[in-house]
Amino acid sequence: MAFIFFGLPAEYYIATLIGMGLSLWASARVKSTFHRFSNVGVRSGMTGAQAAAAVARSGGAQVAIERHQGFLSDHYDPRSKTLRLSPEVYDGRSISSIAVAAHEAGHSIQDVKNYAPLRIRSQIVPAANFGNSLWPIAILIGLMANITGMIYVGIGIFTIGVVFQLVTLPVEFDASKRAKLVLAETGIVATREEAEGVEKVLDAAAMTYVAAAITSILQLLALIARARNGR
Repeated sequence: MAFIFFGLPAEYYIATLIGMGLSLWASARVKSTFHRFSNVGVRSGMTGAQAAAAVARSGGAQVAIERHQGFLSDHYDPRSKTLRLSPEVYDGRSISSIAVAAHEAGHSIQDVKNYAPLRIRSQIVPAANFGNSLWPIAILIGLMANITGMIYVGIGIFTIGVVFQLVTLPVEFDASKRAKLVLAETGIVATREEAEGVEKVLDAAAMTYVAAAITSILQLLALIARARNGR
């Protein structure tokens, strides 16, 4: 029987450590890139909140825009049609502020256009959140009682979270694509240097989602390998 630590196989923790390394690298990169371009202003002089409003309006979305505490806590809430921007983004007049705000506004455009991956992700959220607390219990019971079927039940529940991470990727990449297109068309980003800065900020942010997806896949493969070895 493979070594078990706190109810889960060692393979799971090895995968988690690898994922943590990727996540720390991605997080450090996005923070470094954000801070780098937070000191570079845009010729339009717009704040992040103004840019978000312009991008959303250009895409046919009507949204409320609010300040939301927390560094890089920016997000779009499709239930209330609200863009919540961190103070640095809401009030900032930098390339970083414009990039992040426009990206979140890109989600509002996805919403009004009924973008399928966004709709699917929203539907998965409740199950993924519930499953996060349930799958370790199922696997723990299966390991302790040597019930392979119960382990697979836990793996099935965990897979919902993996699907959520995978669906998140096209949602995030598409939001950035929409944001960059509108920023260029409206002249909010007026120079090549500004456009390149926006691209670097959004690419760095995208890597955090890629790292999360890779981590989930590695964890899933580790759990499957443990279940197969225990048969």
